[in-house]
Amino acid sequence: MAQNIYDRPDFFAGYSDLSRSVRGLDGASEWPAVRALLPDLAGKRIVDLGCGFGWFSRFAMSQGAKSVLALDISENMIARARADTAEAAITYEIADLEHLELARASFDFAYSSLALHYIEDFAGLVATVHQALLPGSHFVFTIEHPIFMAPTRPDWATDAEGRRIWPLDRYSVEGARTTDWLASGVVKQHRKLATTLNTLIAAGFSIRHVEEWSPNDEELRDNPDWAREMDRPMFLLISTQR
Repeated sequence: MAQNIYDRPDFFAGYSDLSRSVRGLDGASEWPAVRALLPDLAGKRIVDLGCGFGWFSRFAMSQGAKSVLALDISENMIARARADTAEAAITYEIADLEHLELARASFDFAYSSLALHYIEDFAGLVATVHQALLPGSHFVFTIEHPIFMAPTRPDWATDAEGRRIWPLDRYSVEGARTTDWLASGVVKQHRKLATTLNTLIAAGFSIRHVEEWSPNDEELRDNPDWAREMDRPMFLLISTQR
């Protein structure tokens, strides 16, 4: 079973105060880049893996989606999503993505935002998503970039010349990483970039776009504190097609 960190009161309280939790998609720095990867959602049957507060599910309905199956392991997340949703065509369910079952050929699009780096059996989940999509359908997801996830102590350092340094180590040692983020003992699953891409290819997906997110000039002007994101990628955005 995947770690259900979001139902810990201390973690959930901290998560609820994040910009992306308060402002939704507009509060997520990577959202404009993610939106550019999305296919036309009109008429699509969508599965949202790790739906959180349901921001993307509701966005999909606003774009004309036919239906959304929104899944999350957290009871807190699902309760909040249901409370904030009026669209009857969105179905929220509690589900462990480590042991997910989806009906074959039942969806036209699959989406996930910053959830799959918690999954140990990534290959199994990718295979499940592949068989659940109709031929030609897209699977777009974001995860923490492996350069961001890999370090033993993921925090900035400064060298003797005052330069900001990201302390990358153990990149080729794949597996669990335990960090303190909003709460202690948060477990994520580090995989090399090549492992992620090759797992998708082995499952039968075609890679359509890979983006190691960094802010553009306009975003830097509006958010000068994002300058550190130019020194190491925090997010990995991937678009695939069945």
